[in-house]
Amino acid sequence: MPPPLFADHPTDRTPERDAVEALISQARSLRGGLDAVRRESSVAAELAADPQLRWQRALCDLAVHHLDDLGGHLDQLRDGLPAEIAEDDPEPAAEPPVAPPEPETHERGALLRRVGSAEWNLLTDEVSWSDELFAMFGRDPSDGPLTLDELPSLVHTDDQESLAVMVTDCLVDGRPIDGEFRIVRADAGVRTVHMVGEPVLDADGSTACMWAVLRDVSELRRSQMAVRETRDSLQRHRHIAQTEHRLAVELQEAVLPPWRGSLRFPQGGPVTLDLAGRYLPAGTSALIGGDWYDALQLPDGKTLLSVGDLTGHGVAATSGMAMVLGALRGMAVAGHRPGPLMGFLNQLLDTAAQPALGSAVCCRFDPETRTLEWAQAGHPAPLLFRGGTGRALDPPEGVLLGATSGAAYAQHTEQLEPGDLLVLHTDGIAPRRTHGPESAHEGAEQLLALAPRFGAARSAQDSVRVVVEEFGSTEREDDACVLIARVGG
Repeated sequence: MPPPLFADHPTDRTPERDAVEALISQARSLRGGLDAVRRESSVAAELAADPQLRWQRALCDLAVHHLDDLGGHLDQLRDGLPAEIAEDDPEPAAEPPVAPPEPETHERGALLRRVGSAEWNLLTDEVSWSDELFAMFGRDPSDGPLTLDELPSLVHTDDQESLAVMVTDCLVDGRPIDGEFRIVRADAGVRTVHMVGEPVLDADGSTACMWAVLRDVSELRRSQMAVRETRDSLQRHRHIAQTEHRLAVELQEAVLPPWRGSLRFPQGGPVTLDLAGRYLPAGTSALIGGDWYDALQLPDGKTLLSVGDLTGHGVAATSGMAMVLGALRGMAVAGHRPGPLMGFLNQLLDTAAQPALGSAVCCRFDPETRTLEWAQAGHPAPLLFRGGTGRALDPPEGVLLGATSGAAYAQHTEQLEPGDLLVLHTDGIAPRRTHGPESAHEGAEQLLALAPRFGAARSAQDSVRVVVEEFGSTEREDDACVLIARVGG
């Protein structure tokens, strides 16, 4: 029902039909494109319980409601054109094919059924409702429309007072109505209604009647609520991730060796190892993993060297790394050799409350004989550089830590010479997007190619700088560690 016309409200000029048709065509084209985005986001949301995906889906739904509203208003504008104008252009402009909207919630004409109009005549007590308004309120037209006094009977208890204020302000003070309230239908369904209207004044300025347009915005408000909830969920998710990242960094810094620069073990001995190590972060700072490097002088004068990597990232990986490294140090101090020590670590991970997989190399250097006794668990072998060339040591048998119960680990012995350079590293040293044995092999090959530069380095720390210059600034997918030991004379 169109609003009454009176002196204060002259008839607006109707836009040209071609312009309206063009706007309708553009709105529907946008609507079709948005449907495609919604379908993609819906499939993605089903595959992962990710707040980011739920937020994107909610925003798409909200945009759909706004586009539907826009299209409905344009349809009303076109349908309301005078007949003589419509006859001049009997065929509407061609529309580009678009994806059909989802029939269950956005079928054609749904918006028109969500918008209704009403007029309450205060002089004659007559009330007029459009058919759409009866449908919106779930009221049979044969029961007749509700008067302003009867209208609160269908309004939610919590909203009755605000509706009364809006109506009173309109009738008494002549203020336009623009607000929302909830209605409770006969079928117990609750709808949110947005009402805009204003008083119609008679000749002496008194309120003669009140007209209003009411719009069912329930789906729109639900979509807005979904956007707010998923946005809040996403913010909480990010806060948790930031907290976990900070804890992972602090734990890693607390566990990895605090020494910087070169370290010499054993202290005061005739044959020493010049040691230096470095942690190389991943290109993405959030990927704090379970990589470690360590050097420890043992009570019997020997030196423990180890590097390793637990699967995963974040607090779980760094806390697991701390547990493994603490156990490794304790068993080495107790006198366990590398092979049996790996077996104990495997048992530890296999029976842990949160099972994990890991790889590691454990070496024990005897300064009196310059022998290196070592074992490995699914890890890249140490690289030995001598006389300007390098090679990977022949690895003893050993599966990943935590992969199988009761695994046995062999160990090999290597005779070192003065000036030898030993490089231990984790497989994340390779920057390319390869994983597993390919990544480890690629990293070893790139390190072996640095043999001439290692030969020119004067200390273990200088050799670490060579590695950092080669790999440190690379956007790597994973973090990595390197530990370098140079045998003294």
